[in-house]
Amino acid sequence: MSPHPDSVSPSSSPEVDTGGSLRHQPSEAPLEKVLEIGFIGGTGPQGKGLAYQFARAGHRVLIGSRSLERAQATATEIRARLPAATAVGATNETAAAKTQVIVVAIPYAGHAETVRSLRPVLAGKIVVSCVNPLGFDRTGPFGLAVPDGSAAEEAGRITPESRVVGAFHHVSAVNLWRDGDTLSHEDILVCGDDDEAKTVVLQLARSVGHRGVDVGALRMARILEPLTAVLVSVNKRYQTRSGVALVGLPTS
Repeated sequence: MSPHPDSVSPSSSPEVDTGGSLRHQPSEAPLEKVLEIGFIGGTGPQGKGLAYQFARAGHRVLIGSRSLERAQATATEIRARLPAATAVGATNETAAAKTQVIVVAIPYAGHAETVRSLRPVLAGKIVVSCVNPLGFDRTGPFGLAVPDGSAAEEAGRITPESRVVGAFHHVSAVNLWRDGDTLSHEDILVCGDDDEAKTVVLQLARSVGHRGVDVGALRMARILEPLTAVLVSVNKRYQTRSGVALVGLPTS
């Protein structure tokens, strides 16, 4: 793929909100500094929070949703907090079609159906899955059994033409919506089978104040996704918002 994602023009589709339209940037702009990022499920807490942090870092975000009105409202909310931000509301399909890096931030229920419906527009693109298949019962949260091993692997099976990377599973949605240095103490654990795609996501993590850590192949998502249940349980017990940080890694 081109290292510089395609721009989004509000005139190219009637489904794109015209406020804060995405504009073409010079091709020499470094990849790690300027990305155009589409969100599938960008109006939920995790998608909205990630979009806000990426916009704060100077990236251009296209908020996708099944409801164009909700997407536009979320984009407007981000622009209200960040007047200089480029945040645009769109449908899920438009968000996926008009960007080269797409974050999937939807509930696991309906995940396969949504990804399958978007397969044609996801082909050849970097698809970042932060989906956590979790269940809850009277004893607390637990990881769901996923036939493919993980939601990320499920996405990879459904869209074999895409470059699926698992990342951003463990960051608190509440922290993502905050300003200030609320994220730098956490690491972003990144897994995938495409080294170039992982490099893009590691750069993206650094751009929002995280250390990105390459933890290996996409199958590691089988461990990363249910680990979120541990954090949910800890946070409830200690009334905090814990994250994941690895020790003993090289500093460079």
